[in-house]
Amino acid sequence: MANFEEEGSVSDKENPQDFQEEVENNARIDEEQKEKLVKLPLGRIKTIIKMDPEVNMVNQEAVFLITKSTELFIDSLAKESYKYTAQMKKKTIQKRDVESVINNVDALVFLEGMLD
Repeated sequence: MANFEEEGSVSDKENPQDFQEEVENNARIDEEQKEKLVKLPLGRIKTIIKMDPEVNMVNQEAVFLITKSTELFIDSLAKESYKYTAQMKKKTIQKRDVESVINNVDALVFLEGMLD
């Protein structure tokens, strides 16, 4: 049993460097997975956020959340617009379809007048 402990202590001395490399590799993989989860470019969203004079620094997780919520919002708006387009038996979504969605869906009322 003493031999086992000694072997463990030897491997522990070598592990910090291996562990650091593994942590860095996992961080890189996590970043790549986050980029796959979103379709909008995170760098551009971060640039847009930093355009606000009140913002000095932006956490990467905040950029990810804002990007993901923006994508979900655009997806929802597009689906609602398609419903109105399909009701009129048309295949192309036009500005008037988006305007009718904004006027008729309670969750989108805050966008009234934005397309003018």
